[in-house]
Amino acid sequence: MLEEDKVFEAIGEEGFARLVAAFYRQIPGDDILGPMYPKEDMAGAEQRLRDFLIFRFGGPPRYIEERGHPRLRMRHNPFPVDANARDRWVQLMDNAFREAALPREAEEVLRGFFAHVATFLINRQS
Repeated sequence: MLEEDKVFEAIGEEGFARLVAAFYRQIPGDDILGPMYPKEDMAGAEQRLRDFLIFRFGGPPRYIEERGHPRLRMRHNPFPVDANARDRWVQLMDNAFREAALPREAEEVLRGFFAHVATFLINRQS
């Protein structure tokens, strides 16, 4: 299995860019997640996720340099993340994986991370 800190080496910035762009293309039309994202900052949200993932999986630390510690729970607390939102996020990311066509080993590592973090970020009851 691919080590977490080797994912960036395996897919590079371009792989993360494909995955995150494919994910964010789905957000504006989504009835659950769409309302959580300010339309005027969709590009910013996409950049933040891309930079976070690049940093988290062994790439340059742009996210940390610009935003400091990720503090994921604190940053997501204003948004109503319940089990339905978690499941939809994972579903849209599943769609994005199909489009991004990343190497299997990298996808496995990222899927495991996303499933764990999406559950961790639940902050409301359904």
